[in-house]
Amino acid sequence: MKKFLLFAAFAVFVFTDGYSQEIRFGAKAGVNFASIVGDETEDVDGRTSFHIGGLVEIPITEKFAIQPELLFSSQGAKAEYSDSFEGIEVNYEESLKLDYINIPVMAKYYIIEGLSVEAGPQIGFLVSANAEYEISGGGMSDSDEEDVKDFFKSIDIGFGIGASYRLPMGVFFSARYAGGFTDINDDIETDFGDIDIDDFSQRNSVIQLSVGYSF
Repeated sequence: MKKFLLFAAFAVFVFTDGYSQEIRFGAKAGVNFASIVGDETEDVDGRTSFHIGGLVEIPITEKFAIQPELLFSSQGAKAEYSDSFEGIEVNYEESLKLDYINIPVMAKYYIIEGLSVEAGPQIGFLVSANAEYEISGGGMSDSDEEDVKDFFKSIDIGFGIGASYRLPMGVFFSARYAGGFTDINDDIETDFGDIDIDDFSQRNSVIQLSVGYSF
């Protein structure tokens, strides 16, 4: 993690030499189509949420730039299924909400003026994790929400790839896929000892569509 943050700082402060007049600052926001992939995720559906944050675009050459970002990103997944008990059908809806502060550092290459492709690493810091459920059927209904942050790792490492187009006025549009490299699940502490989940691996998977402004 220290090496990652040092790289981001290096990109911001060192590469500005000779190009400071062209540095762009900006903000963006958009929609997340998030899910969780890996073990035991066959019945997991995507969760639609949002992201918002700021960025700095640092030109290295006419075609190449580095773009560190600081984003609040709401992620997770949901699932819907049903079961039958003594002839009564019961419906379940579950939603896992994982909120992160993400720091992507994108390397950008401009194909033509305004149009760029991008790729780079990302580190995420878990802010909150909540599980919601709703049960209905047979004339009954129940719902609840629980803080499950202790079940998930506080740091998530991933990689992003995407493209963006910036208009001359400064408005830009971007699309990005961010996939996690590391398992998001943490070992579970109980009164009977820790539960080791090394054989159970799940990762974040997010498609982001953004609109923003840079100057």
